[in-house]
This record gives sequence, structure tokens and C-alpha cells, in this order.
Amino acid sequence: MFDWHVRVYFEDTDSGGVVYHSNYLKFMERARTEWLRSLSIDQSSLKKTDQMMFVVSKIDVNFLKPARFNDELVIKTKTINIRNVSLWLEQKIYKKDSLLISAKVEIACIDASLFKVKKIPLSIKKKWS
Repeated sequence: MFDWHVRVYFEDTDSGGVVYHSNYLKFMERARTEWLRSLSIDQSSLKKTDQMMFVVSKIDVNFLKPARFNDELVIKTKTINIRNVSLWLEQKIYKKDSLLISAKVEIACIDASLFKVKKIPLSIKKKWS
């Protein structure tokens, strides 16, 4: 389980002071990037050196409760299933102990120039296990 903390800024909210729905996806994307970084997986190097990228191929989001301006949030990221060319993650966004967002995200490994699925290297799979 990987935790990443973020504070809600005014720019993240709508006119009612509630986080705009697409910004939760941004928070989750940033958490995934920081998760990879914490595992010493450099996405820039993967693209440049290995012609490999990780992209979202599916996402199922449940919006349970709203976050508001100035809230401190925790995005929790957990590996659910690792396959040959993709992996499933569970991401949850909390404000203190209150669950706000629950999502299941499929990440596909693709060739950076051809945009076709590519096998995930065993060295990376081991870091996710």
C-alpha cells in the first residue's frame, strides 16, 4: 500500500467549493506517478531507453463523498492483480478516516512509439509484488 498526501486548492474546486470530478483523476494519476517513483521506476527513462510507457486503459470510479477547498487528502494505491501486459490497482481517496472516492484502475504497458501493448518486464513486476 502506498500513501500520497495532497491538499485541495481553490483551483481544484468548482464554484461551490467542491472538488471538480475530473480533479480526483488528476490526484490519482499523481499518486500513481509517486508510487512508481518510490519503487525507483523512472517513467522518463522507461520511455526514452526502453520505449515503454504505462497508460490507463480502464477506470471505474465511485464518487462517495465530496472533498472541499483546503481539505487534506490521502490517496492510497494498492496493487490488486499483475498480468503480462497490464496491472490492476485499487485507489482510494480519504479525508481523515472518511472514504471519499474508490476506484479500480487498469494500467497497460505499451510500446512508446507504436502504441501497442507490450509485456511488462519481470524486473518491474517484482517491484510491484
